[in-house]
Amino acid sequence: MKTHLHSLVATSTSTNAGINLAREYLQGRILGSLQRSGAMIPLAFHGGTALRFLFDLPRYSEDLDFALEGSNDLYDFRRFLKMIRADLEREGYQIDLKVNDSRTVHSAFVRFPGLPFELDLSPHQSQILSVKIEVDTNPPAGAGLATTIIRRHVTLNLQHHDKASLLAGKLHAVLARPYTKGRDLYDLFWYLSDPTWPEPNVILLQNALRQTDWKGEYPTATTWRSLIVERLQSIEWSQAIADMQPFLEPHEYADLLTQENLLSLLTQK
Repeated sequence: MKTHLHSLVATSTSTNAGINLAREYLQGRILGSLQRSGAMIPLAFHGGTALRFLFDLPRYSEDLDFALEGSNDLYDFRRFLKMIRADLEREGYQIDLKVNDSRTVHSAFVRFPGLPFELDLSPHQSQILSVKIEVDTNPPAGAGLATTIIRRHVTLNLQHHDKASLLAGKLHAVLARPYTKGRDLYDLFWYLSDPTWPEPNVILLQNALRQTDWKGEYPTATTWRSLIVERLQSIEWSQAIADMQPFLEPHEYADLLTQENLLSLLTQK
């Protein structure tokens, strides 16, 4: 399987595209290990990488984000990581794990020292490619769940937040994140440009804001769009575009992602 990664990356059109593709392949392999360990019974996949794997979002993503929606008795973060390490080391990958499970959000970096050099993606033997895993062990209440079988590098049967809840999670990020993240805006544009995507799970959105000490008006089914419009007024757009650009697929262009176009989508209904 490691030789497959070499051949996959060899088709890349640039070093950046190769790094994105290599990371995504490893994300798929990590998801496969989590599935075999039983992690996908208590955990629900969400966030940008979930959109990429489940719905073909045309941008790459760095992290694997999960919410603990099932029984705590079935959740063992370090055991899951142990299986990831064993699966990947068996195929010849050098693995370095950095784990922090002392807070509500458990996190780990699965690091691959020297892999970019080995894949001819870097001249530096010490360069590290990493995949971050985060699990919210006390997620806001109200998420809807779904299960989807997909194939992206490997075949996966993933429990995840449903469409309305995924959109609620992105709206929470746009409203509550203390800094501008262009990938949030790109994802929001992508959501809103699909007329079949359901309206957000407002209960989940309200609970998420409550957890992060939101001081403003709480969004409702009729006001969430106006709150997002207000938030967009304070965004430095050029900075947002610069943040997003390295993660787009080679054929995907950012030309349509303008403040005017996003505001237009928000005010269509």
